[in-house]
Amino acid sequence: MSDFSQYGGDAEENAEIKKLTAEVEVDTDSFEAWEKLIRACEAQEGGLNRNSSPQALSTLRDVYDRFLLKFPLLFGYWKKYADLEFNISGPESAEMIYERGCASITNCVDLWASYCSFKMETTHTPHLVRELFERAANCVGLDFLAHPFWDKYIEYEERQEAHDKIFAILQRVIHIPMHQYARYFERFRQLAHSRPLAELVPADELARLRAEVEAEGAAYGGMPKQELEIERDIRAKIDTFYYDIFRQTQEETTKRWTYESEIKRPYFHVTELENPQMANWRKYLDFEESEGDFARITFLYERCLVTCALYDEFWFRYAQWMGSQPGKEEEVRHIYMRAATIFVPISRPGIRLQFAYFEESQGRVDIARDIHEAVLMQLPDCVEAIISWANLQRRQSGLDAAIEIYKAQIDSPNIDIFTKAVLVTQWAFLLWKIKGSVDEARIVFAKNVQWYADSRHFWKKWLEFELEQPTNAELEAQHSERIQRVFDDLRVKSRISAAAKKSLYLTYMAYLQERGGKDAMKQFLALDREIYGPTSTSVLSKPALKENGSMRAPLDDATRLKAESTYPMYYEFIAEADADAPGTASFN
Repeated sequence: MSDFSQYGGDAEENAEIKKLTAEVEVDTDSFEAWEKLIRACEAQEGGLNRNSSPQALSTLRDVYDRFLLKFPLLFGYWKKYADLEFNISGPESAEMIYERGCASITNCVDLWASYCSFKMETTHTPHLVRELFERAANCVGLDFLAHPFWDKYIEYEERQEAHDKIFAILQRVIHIPMHQYARYFERFRQLAHSRPLAELVPADELARLRAEVEAEGAAYGGMPKQELEIERDIRAKIDTFYYDIFRQTQEETTKRWTYESEIKRPYFHVTELENPQMANWRKYLDFEESEGDFARITFLYERCLVTCALYDEFWFRYAQWMGSQPGKEEEVRHIYMRAATIFVPISRPGIRLQFAYFEESQGRVDIARDIHEAVLMQLPDCVEAIISWANLQRRQSGLDAAIEIYKAQIDSPNIDIFTKAVLVTQWAFLLWKIKGSVDEARIVFAKNVQWYADSRHFWKKWLEFELEQPTNAELEAQHSERIQRVFDDLRVKSRISAAAKKSLYLTYMAYLQERGGKDAMKQFLALDREIYGPTSTSVLSKPALKENGSMRAPLDDATRLKAESTYPMYYEFIAEADADAPGTASFN
């Protein structure tokens, strides 16, 4: 940040910038706060110019740099920043901003066109300008709306009176399905009449056409054709050849027109994208993938991920598609890096965990571990990331390493009790499913019940564990006693809501019906009366009490919604409990 204490401008101005900076730091995702701060910085000293104070200029640059690091796809602000630098420091500084902008949003037609226009006006060395145009053509030339760029390229060559280069540009453009394809073809056709035959087609194709025309003349037994006649007939064949290209380009353009016409927001913005827009991108990607052109598919994904940069489903899809192409591991890695480090919010850690799986698959296990640790630095109680990390350790270093992860996280003061309850059940299931030790798993459940009696998830998993143990005629009585003991503990020790208890007891009543002994129906009817009966018979009618005797409050809606959005895979452990806890769980 700029040191405002060194700023020698107006005190009121300085105070306003400090205030707006503080607002941005409170919520760096607030686009409106950033806009206000930028406007305030631009308005310093009555409007910045090359004579403004170094402190004011430093403040402006610092804000723009941080803003565009946060929102690198806002091409209009890159252009605005470049214009400011041009007015303040000249063309070299502006060019540096354009370079940064085009590196951040490589497929933006408007930004590349602005950069090329700037280069045309400030550079008088043709080969340098042409180098920039060619870089831009590789980045945006395939865009359906690339005509502003191609028009600018042609305009430059017109200034240079380089008609051969204009023709060469048009010869490229007529193959590209784009909005104004017909206009470019008409101009190409007009120029083709005056260009030498050698420029129209490759030498081997020209030789083939000449031989074909001469053979046609000889077939009629007449006099050999004069050179002008031969050239006229060759040009007619070339014209037919290019008209076939036009028809093909027209057909390809028509195929894409339906999808392109439905794109209402082709640029990035922080506001939510409407569902029909995302559905259109999905269909468009499906279509382009079915066409099978790698360059066009890649380009469409890059376009899509400007508009849909904040939606991880498209990053997942891009990585999946690129991963299906042979030898593209580095490209896949780059996709994950962009998604994880710039665009997808940390509150949705799925893409980062997928990145870790990719690195693990490539043998870069340390990188996979680092990714998990990075996620947990920001989201210390992210159940999904903790379980994923423990599973990574199990795969690479064995069961004990996985259990150490769970123990360390359970002991952490940064993790709430509900998350810890999930981790305990995962620990027990590892001992059961992987190590094959039912006794050790049972001990984990029994020893931890006093700590996690508030967790419906804990009880559900303990019941699932006991119900799934294998049994036979000799062991059935012992098995039944264990099941009953867990349900007795559930009734007496658990502090989950009455509704949650009723839901779990349905499992036990089904067990009594399907696997109970001769006297099972006595217990079944007693439970039916005590759990599901009227208030006068139900033991669950009275609210659960805390140890100090006060009533236990239900989990508030804000905490519940936060849990659901943050941990969708493990939300079940809280979603069905109306009053499972004192309402003190933290999901920050």
